[in-house]
Amino acid sequence: MQRGGPRARTTSPVVPRGRGRPGRGGGRRSPFVGGGGAERRGRPGMGEQCRVVPGDPPPPRCAQDNSTRAQEDLDAEFQSLFALLDELKEDMVTKIKQERAQRTYELQAQLAACTKALESSEELLEAANQTLGMANDHEFHQAAKQIKDSVTMAPAFRLSLKAKASDNMSHLMVDFAQERRVLQAIAFLPVPSTPEIDLAESLVADNCVTLSWRMPEEDTKIDHYVLEYRRTNFEGPPRAKEDQPWMVVEGIRSTEYTLPRMRFDMRYMNFRVRACNKAVAGEFSEPVTLETRAFTFRLDASTCHQNLRVEELSVEWDATGGKLQDVKARDKDGKGRTASPANSPARAVQSPKRTSLGRGGRDRFTAESYTVLGDTLIDGDDHYWEVQFDRDSKAFGVGVAYRSLGKFDQLGKTSASWCLHLNNWLQVSFSAKHANKAKVLDVPVPDCIGVHCNFPEGVLSFYNARTKQLLHTFRTRFTQPVLPAFTVWCGSFQVSSGLQVPSAVRCLQKRSSTASSSNASLP
Repeated sequence: MQRGGPRARTTSPVVPRGRGRPGRGGGRRSPFVGGGGAERRGRPGMGEQCRVVPGDPPPPRCAQDNSTRAQEDLDAEFQSLFALLDELKEDMVTKIKQERAQRTYELQAQLAACTKALESSEELLEAANQTLGMANDHEFHQAAKQIKDSVTMAPAFRLSLKAKASDNMSHLMVDFAQERRVLQAIAFLPVPSTPEIDLAESLVADNCVTLSWRMPEEDTKIDHYVLEYRRTNFEGPPRAKEDQPWMVVEGIRSTEYTLPRMRFDMRYMNFRVRACNKAVAGEFSEPVTLETRAFTFRLDASTCHQNLRVEELSVEWDATGGKLQDVKARDKDGKGRTASPANSPARAVQSPKRTSLGRGGRDRFTAESYTVLGDTLIDGDDHYWEVQFDRDSKAFGVGVAYRSLGKFDQLGKTSASWCLHLNNWLQVSFSAKHANKAKVLDVPVPDCIGVHCNFPEGVLSFYNARTKQLLHTFRTRFTQPVLPAFTVWCGSFQVSSGLQVPSAVRCLQKRSSTASSSNASLP
């Protein structure tokens, strides 16, 4: 189902505005999104009203400024209407003049032909008078015959006295009675009513938010809607002050819109919407809050292998020991600093499930264990994340591991980890590994893998993130919380966090729970 108008455009954060006129610069669609679109900062709309501090009475200057602005807008509208009427009048007058010129030409041509015919008739009458004076009968009969032939061929006897063009111009008359009634009905555009967001018809799924609203009464003057949203970690009514700015989607033509391909890195989102006609925007609806629950984590750069360079959610293998160099650089920059409480890492506020692995430092993983873990424990519910990797990596692995994974342990080679592993070194293989046992997978190797961990049911599934094809499923019983785990050698990868479990994945899991999977667990 197509959601929203095709002209909708997502824009960057703006400062919330009160009632004001939107700009007239044409159609107005993400930070993803998609929907495609140009970004802008907040700017006053055309005819934006004078602002005062809430609770304070407006000064007389505001009333004067706003009334002057309204009068200027009214003058501009009437001048536009006058210009249109003048243009229409000019076109219609031109048509009348063209019709008059054409008919005058036709009548003048017909009159010239009649004049010429009369002149030739006078010559014929003169010949007839001369014939009547002839005494010779033979000559008289010859002349009479010639006169008869001349009369038969005379132009005057072949002329039509009916006018070729009418002088009637009634078909060029106009009746402006209907238009006059329309003009007499012109009035100020009413401010649109405030929309009401319909939570029952709104939906959060597959990292998309579909918001639906309705108007309290039908309004045929509405041109479009404006939707604003922002992320928050607080449940309930939106707070007056938030760290996150409002994001704007303009030019929505229907009463429903879908924000696609969102990254849910906070627990909730606030929404509000208002209606706009050609001249003025109405008040925002009562804001609503929707839960955007998703699994969000970061990579623990402080405990990864020293040959892995971690930046945000990207990892690159560095043969020169990139992480060790970064540590030395940080030590050099921090030389001379005191370990004051203000600079102490202990002051950082962590999520309850974010954890320090206990064995910090660059030697957390060493030797050939080119491993990096996520920083958020999984101890319940089901979670999903994706990883896109360089297909030319000599080795790559993705899965989960207990935080007790040893510093020399490679993913899948102990009972503390489960993973899919791609080996491009010497002999190419794509396999599922756990407890040092491997099962070769007879499936095409995707460039992006989705990981679904259902902790309570002990199910760990891997999917082609593009097609949602099931690659392999581990069925086990997790005895302790697990962490997202990754390994790479001579390559790189990029993790996508803040994702919800896709509907297709949930559907496949329900099917596989009622029947034995063809991709059975490793023994």
